[in-house]
Amino acid sequence: MNEHKHFVDVSVVSHYQEAQSDEELGRFVFIYNVMITNCSTEPVQLLSRHWIITDGNGEVREVKGEGVVGLQPTLDVGEVYQYSSGAVLGTDVGTMEGSYTFKSDSGDEFEAPIQPFLLARRKALH
Repeated sequence: MNEHKHFVDVSVVSHYQEAQSDEELGRFVFIYNVMITNCSTEPVQLLSRHWIITDGNGEVREVKGEGVVGLQPTLDVGEVYQYSSGAVLGTDVGTMEGSYTFKSDSGDEFEAPIQPFLLARRKALH
């Protein structure tokens, strides 16, 4: 497999959802918006996801499954796919990271890493 032939860029932005969270119950809800760009030389299909979610206490949870938000989208060369999903933590800060597994039109399977990103409640400055 030619590593340079298959490249998918993944960027993520997270937002704290105060209205859906309950600090007293230790329930902190975050929404994350994902942008996936196919930088490969051929179309690719997203097959599965693998997330590693770590809360502020160091508790780690892994999530694996087919596709994203119930879909296994195919991205043409240069195409961008965006979706939003959520995570619930027991602390007001944590991180997520992981990878997506893709399959190219020529049949190669490859991983696209998702760099660690912060989930954090940002308190307003008064």
